Amino acid sequence: MLPALTQFGEAMSHLTGVRAIMKDIIETLRAGQGREFINLSAGNPVILPEVEQLWRDCTQDLLNSPEYGEVVCRYGTSQGYGPLVEAICNDFNQRYGLSLTHRHVLITPGSQALYFLAANALGGYTRSGQMKEIVLPLSPDYTGYGGISLVPEAVKAYRPTLEVDEAGHRFKYRPDFSQVQVTADTGFVLFSRPCNPTGNVISDDEVRQIADLAAVHQVPVLIDSAYAPPFPALNFTEMTPIFGDNILHCMSLSKAGLPGERVGVAIGDPALIEVLECFQTNFCIHSSRYGQAIAARAIASGALADISERVIRPYYQDKFAVLEAALEAAMPRSVPWYLHRGEGAIFAWIWFDHLPITDQNLYQRLKQEGVIVVPGNPFFPGLREDWPHTRQCLRISLTASATELTTATERLAQVVDELYANVPATMATA
Repeated sequence: MLPALTQFGEAMSHLTGVRAIMKDIIETLRAGQGREFINLSAGNPVILPEVEQLWRDCTQDLLNSPEYGEVVCRYGTSQGYGPLVEAICNDFNQRYGLSLTHRHVLITPGSQALYFLAANALGGYTRSGQMKEIVLPLSPDYTGYGGISLVPEAVKAYRPTLEVDEAGHRFKYRPDFSQVQVTADTGFVLFSRPCNPTGNVISDDEVRQIADLAAVHQVPVLIDSAYAPPFPALNFTEMTPIFGDNILHCMSLSKAGLPGERVGVAIGDPALIEVLECFQTNFCIHSSRYGQAIAARAIASGALADISERVIRPYYQDKFAVLEAALEAAMPRSVPWYLHRGEGAIFAWIWFDHLPITDQNLYQRLKQEGVIVVPGNPFFPGLREDWPHTRQCLRISLTASATELTTATERLAQVVDELYANVPATMATA
């Protein structure tokens, strides 16, 4: 039976962005049984033994605790499990010199759910028919932002400026403040820092400039800190979480080893927290209490922050170094390739200027060579202008082994070498 769908049903019943690509990848892996693929598409974090042991220990402590029944066998408040909210307040107050109370914190079932709540509470059409836009000030950014709004046309992204080091084959995206507009028609601003997919960390000054633009119109700024310090601390460059009256600091424990438990955290102005909490009450009551209870133990003890800096960050930073070295060794001089500066997260982002085919076709070509990557085009949600750059990039996961990363890079180099060999040199290097 195929039920009749509403407009919202139509919008939410289709896979968007990388979700559609992942469906194709799963089908490829199933159909290719017996064939070995190097899968560089994964967004799942690697199960690191010390991280898994931390969560085992916290789980055992919960099982042995008299509060187990209250945690697992009872409903809780929509705001979140009290000891977790308290642990977050204490940690952030001590670490960053804040004055957080329980009214500043909301626990959600993952950060994706948090952005869905915000997108449909603050973005879309008002009662008077005014469109409130969801502004992405730096594109590319997380592909999931393209599917968070029940009014997809509300999402609007801005093209960045590119800082390019041609000799070093590196580049970096920066917000183009001559283009970015935050107005009375803006519902909220959203960006990730560090960025999925590029690993970009926009500077403290750039964050403050965005927040200042938004403050003029009392517009909230949501900073997706799923890879940020203090946990999972997947920043490879110095960065400071920025807080402010109109900033909502959004965290996830997924990359800190709990993706299955869907624990997201919002920290910000109590009035905004209350709006999102009410939305969440209607949406799903509350996040998993089990995940919250073990997270409370890991945060309150200081173990999660410690293991993030000591184990999680070095693991992925070392993988990025492996990929950098492999690219330098394998890529032909004639190919105009540029690696985005690795400043954080668990991915690498490669741009091939004047790529002779689309990123989607390159993805298909690499599959024939036994390498699975993610084409870059889905990471430009809300960008309304046609920009060839959006079809020239690939995302590579750093979750593969060092050997797999090196082998895959060699195959990638061979494929792009063949592609550019058939293009006039002036076009390839223009």
